Amino acid sequence: MAGNPRNGRPYRRLTAQQRALGLPCWWCGDDIAYWITGPEAGKHPLAFTLDHAVPLSRGGSLLDPANARSAHRRCNSARGNRSTMASIERRSRRW
Repeated sequence: MAGNPRNGRPYRRLTAQQRALGLPCWWCGDDIAYWITGPEAGKHPLAFTLDHAVPLSRGGSLLDPANARSAHRRCNSARGNRSTMASIERRSRRW
C-alpha cells in the first residue's frame, strides 16, 4: 500500500515553491503569515496552506502547479471542497 501522496517529495516541493512566491491569500486577498512554520502553522488561522483551485475531491490534480494556490488556513478550511467563492456566499443560515 502506498503512503499518503501529500507526504511525498513532489508535494513538499510544490508546497515549498508556492510558499516561496509569497503571494497573498487567493480567497480574501490579505497577506499570509509566511513566517509561521512548524507545528504552530497547523493551528494558526493566518498561516500558509497550499490550496487547490479545483478541489481534489472534484478531480483537481494534487501536483499540478496550475492548480496550486496560496491560502490562509482559515480560508482554505472555510472553503472546503467548493470550487468557487459564489458557492460560499450562497450558503443559507436558515435551517
